[in-house]
Amino acid sequence: MAGNTNIRSNGKPGISSRCLALMTMLIVFPLALAATPYQGEGYTMVTPSDLEWGPVGSMAPGAKISVIEGNLAEEKPFTIRLRLPADYVIAPHIHPAYERVTVLSGTFHFAHGEEVDRNKATALPEGSVAIMSPGDPMFGYTEEEVVIQLHGTGPWGIEYLDPEDDPRK
Repeated sequence: MAGNTNIRSNGKPGISSRCLALMTMLIVFPLALAATPYQGEGYTMVTPSDLEWGPVGSMAPGAKISVIEGNLAEEKPFTIRLRLPADYVIAPHIHPAYERVTVLSGTFHFAHGEEVDRNKATALPEGSVAIMSPGDPMFGYTEEEVVIQLHGTGPWGIEYLDPEDDPRK
């Protein structure tokens, strides 16, 4: 995080506005190929077969994303799903806003921490929920295919603690 680290009043690392803008662009650009997500007018009903999946530019290859609601670059609500293959690792990272995760299928192993330590992870089976505060370091991994749903308010972004873990380079 060298060069882009801000320390928040609580002493935890924060995300600089320059870094947040770059992260948002790198996340949102690959989403241009996805189906048009709900934008808050009228109503929408979506079945799993309606979802269109695409690569996640801000995550290691193998992860797939479907944007159900919103634009991750705007200060508005969003809902996304991530499909993670078996034996997938999400390197330690932070987000600029609360992360609210619901496990829809499989078991997601998730933890607070600056290093991947499988002994610290909690196995979250289908139906489990995890909420992490902005700037809190976290990591996760799978042993089987997992689908998780994230929702919150944008703008959304991800900053890896070790720049070598960032696939956008």
